[in-house]
Amino acid sequence: MDSKHRQVIVVDDPAALAETAAQRLLSRIAHDGRCSVCLTGGSSPEGLYRLLGEEPWRGKVPWDRVHWFMGDDRFVPLTDPRSNMGIAKRLFLDRSPAPRGNVHPIPTDANYPEGAANLYADELQTFYGADKLDPARPLFDLVLMGLGPDGHVASLYPQSRALDEKERWVLGVAKAGWEPFVPRVTLTFPTLASCREMLFLVDGAEKRDILHRVFSGEDLPGACVYCNADLVWLLDRAAAPERVS
Repeated sequence: MDSKHRQVIVVDDPAALAETAAQRLLSRIAHDGRCSVCLTGGSSPEGLYRLLGEEPWRGKVPWDRVHWFMGDDRFVPLTDPRSNMGIAKRLFLDRSPAPRGNVHPIPTDANYPEGAANLYADELQTFYGADKLDPARPLFDLVLMGLGPDGHVASLYPQSRALDEKERWVLGVAKAGWEPFVPRVTLTFPTLASCREMLFLVDGAEKRDILHRVFSGEDLPGACVYCNADLVWLLDRAAAPERVS
């Protein structure tokens, strides 16, 4: 990741992080026509998700025009508390007037992760209208991202062969590199990069060390991720390394 193309925003606390993220999301979907947002799992986006499920934020979202996808998920049922899309549904999607057809969970009810990956790639390509990504026509208006304690992003783990994938849109991950140790399905770097903005949400003092390593350019997925437009790291003060706080 070229740090010259990295924008870092530091806010006071998780509440400010959630509000700033909500404002950026709304600004990205303010245009006319169909919109698409790629959600993330983990604890960092939960404040944002709660805001979107409550007034006044809920009333500001053009629900009929926005399609919601997931950057990765655990290979468990939507009702399982470990499900990323399940959390998003409970915190805001099921509390909103989002049309059912606008919510696109990874099909973790498939027989195996690779099968789910192929089905989700088909769904993304149908939505996009092509099976090749065009840098001039992003797949997503906004991609939300988190950062794992080991530097992983989505379900792309350090030293994984999945980091080198250039052609496939979605992959099955048979063995997770971080807990919970269940199989995963994840979008690949090129798919995540097809966006108008990639917005990382990172909070808590426990993330400060791994952020320092990522920002220093260590060979970690969080340092290798890229996007075709705006790459923004939104941090709370507790997480921010000293040189950016």
